[in-house]
Amino acid sequence: MISTSAAWFAFLLFAGAMTYAGIRDVATMTISNRVVVFLVIAFAILAPAAGLNLATVMSSVVVASAVLACTFVLFAAGWIGGGDAKLLPVAVLWLGADLALPFILYTSVIGAALTVGLLQLRRVPLPLALKKNAWAKRLLDRETGIPYGAAMAPAALLLLPESHWCSVLL
Repeated sequence: MISTSAAWFAFLLFAGAMTYAGIRDVATMTISNRVVVFLVIAFAILAPAAGLNLATVMSSVVVASAVLACTFVLFAAGWIGGGDAKLLPVAVLWLGADLALPFILYTSVIGAALTVGLLQLRRVPLPLALKKNAWAKRLLDRETGIPYGAAMAPAALLLLPESHWCSVLL
């Protein structure tokens, strides 16, 4: 019983945290360290409570660590933001080693569409109604980066039903 309840709680918690991170990234162009740390701690507590075996947990940790190393190289090169460099491996930790590559692929495709869309929107004058909104001005500023948390969130939500959290539920 505890494993099913913990798996449901983990499923909903991860979905909510990723949604929050994506929306917050669009609004502020930042991904909070608190969200990242919270997800790491929650995984450490909920994975054993949900009945995930040690091999599943360890493979997730190893792959997430490799992704973290890669994202910090990308961050050091100035290609991605620090929040993105931390959220991507944490999402991989939660989704599991088997879904790491699909998650990165989905994030890339959604991120590419987001990037093209924002670049197109940034080419046109900002409507008067949006000029009053600080978040819209920041998002549509040509000098601002792309909020990749907004690509990671839907990618994670699309793959979450295939994750080990749902295998516990079935």
